[in-house]
Amino acid sequence: MACNPSFPGANQLLRDAGGRALSFLRLQPWFGQLAAARQEEVAASVFTLSGAKGEVLLHAGEEVKGWYAVLEGLVKLQSQSADGRRQGFLGIPGGEWFGEGSVMKKSPRLYEAIALRDSELLCLPRAQFEELAATNLPFSRALNEQLNMRFGQAMGIIEAMRLRTPEQRVAAYLVPPLWNGPRRMVLSQEELGILAGLSRQTVNAMLKELERRGLVSLQFARVDIVDEVALARFARGA
Repeated sequence: MACNPSFPGANQLLRDAGGRALSFLRLQPWFGQLAAARQEEVAASVFTLSGAKGEVLLHAGEEVKGWYAVLEGLVKLQSQSADGRRQGFLGIPGGEWFGEGSVMKKSPRLYEAIALRDSELLCLPRAQFEELAATNLPFSRALNEQLNMRFGQAMGIIEAMRLRTPEQRVAAYLVPPLWNGPRRMVLSQEELGILAGLSRQTVNAMLKELERRGLVSLQFARVDIVDEVALARFARGA
């Protein structure tokens, strides 16, 4: 896993049209409302982590260094029970933050972050996170929206795992709130199975049933949503 804690400052990155970290920060509404000097401070403080498919990017039990975002790739958040069983419960796509609850606590990280594809993370260090949360209203609003979205996902996961059929669980991981990514789902059946806690064979059978119902379209290495409204209704059992 590569790590670049000496992240270049904003002035240098502004000359780099391909700088993913600064490009990502500039897409955040709260970042654009910071004074220019503060933007440079934040941009100079962040660092990146990268890992290959299957690699643990963040380990359970380690110190939480900050708030993370996926710059590129796809990351699975995974917990482990006392008897050693692992359960993936949420996929984080490129362009999305995660771990806000962890950085707001002082305890070690409770879950692992696993790269489902070659992935790169950005980290906003704890000190910057805490200062922005305490002093910057746009940042605090964005954080509240993020926490509200995560709460909705948590409730959706509980419902999907306890109350829904395998077909509905697969459908649930293709639509909000369990998936917060783009409408076109570029997921493999293996990735979908990992997130839904089902075998690849079961996912394949469930997807074929969803395709038969006209809800999704199966392409090579991709699942496309045909009717998002109907798929969400099916996932809820409506």
